[in-house]
Amino acid sequence: MPNPLDAPAATAEDHPTSATQRIVDAITTAIVERRLMPGTKLAEQPIADIFKVSRTLVRQALMQLSRDRLITLEPARGAFVAQPSVGEARQVFAVRQMLETALIRQLAAQITPAQVEELRAHLVAEREAVLRTDVPGRTRLLADFHVVLARQLGNEVLAQLLTDLLSRSSLISLMYQSSHSAEHSQAEHVAIVEALARHDADAAVALMADHIGSVERNLSLNPRIHDLASALVPSPSG
Repeated sequence: MPNPLDAPAATAEDHPTSATQRIVDAITTAIVERRLMPGTKLAEQPIADIFKVSRTLVRQALMQLSRDRLITLEPARGAFVAQPSVGEARQVFAVRQMLETALIRQLAAQITPAQVEELRAHLVAEREAVLRTDVPGRTRLLADFHVVLARQLGNEVLAQLLTDLLSRSSLISLMYQSSHSAEHSQAEHVAIVEALARHDADAAVALMADHIGSVERNLSLNPRIHDLASALVPSPSG
């Protein structure tokens, strides 16, 4: 069975910063590819054994992931993959709407033929992953599409911000049982790229807004019932 933190092991020769980042990257990738579920305990010693580093470096990595809201640190209990609230989920998608519709409008005005070809090559990779039911691969590629758009603007700060938001979006999709299929997302990406190729900013913005909105609408974000009596009383139609 593949290790859930599948990544090259850090060695004693690694600089502490690079070793810490390697752990951060491996855990983040496992979350994005849906190999680590919300609420999973991240014990320091097993992670240290996997990467052949000290628990101090693992602790540094977990602190960084906590700042990025991908894990939670609980006193006397340890580290756990985050379980985003409904309110946080709505806020993440609201921020994505603001950022990604703005970036797509700017990109539509300046995208080059070479960049369009880069996006089309990415779409081919997405489609192949969807067809072979490569769940981790397609999940990563579908998320990376949005980061590629930001990088085409030459804005690494925006690209990193989107990377963080998309990692949190992956957790949200796991928490709230997304019914937005990979096939649907991939088709929406195709439509966005075609609008960009035409330099049709209005269409690209509308398609991106609908894409992000559709992902959010397909999440089960209705508040859960916490009152025992309400949960156990049959509904009128029951």
